[in-house]
Amino acid sequence: MKRCFWVDEKSEIYVKYHDEEWGVPKYDDRELFELLILESFQAGLSWLTVLRKREAFRKAFDNFDIEKVSKYDDKKISELMKNADIIRCKNKIISAISNAKIFKEIQKEYGSFSNYIWSFTSGKIIKRTTETLPVSTPLSDKISKDLKKRGMKYVGTVIIYSYLQAIGVVNDHDRDCVKYCQH
Repeated sequence: MKRCFWVDEKSEIYVKYHDEEWGVPKYDDRELFELLILESFQAGLSWLTVLRKREAFRKAFDNFDIEKVSKYDDKKISELMKNADIIRCKNKIISAISNAKIFKEIQKEYGSFSNYIWSFTSGKIIKRTTETLPVSTPLSDKISKDLKKRGMKYVGTVIIYSYLQAIGVVNDHDRDCVKYCQH
């Protein structure tokens, strides 16, 4: 089975992520929130590092329950900073809490975060048409700018482009990848 060039075939977790999740269109706000937070924690690190810690993140962040995360206090921040199973960056932890509050505001404004994020493409999936894989696009620039204007942190254009790939707004599977035509 032919996969995208970036998949390390020796890494079971990477293969599973590619085959079952990456690029699959997502509309559930909890899933969208989880991936947004995980992408923000990935900044400066490898995605494989985040994937290996994903279950620990789910446990530490109450399965990415937006209501709960938005109410985290200093005690919870301290608890998270002591958790060796996750990425312990205080700025990223604080931004996850702040971003949860802004995520909720977007939900109120649009009815759901899914409605918001998919509105940028009118609900359509964007398929890559070039051989080279970009790290950002005018679409990720636009969404990043809007999220930053709303007060979100760790949502630069490169992070947002990775996010759009992960949630299936952008189908960046290689043309010869078995997953390219499936979405």
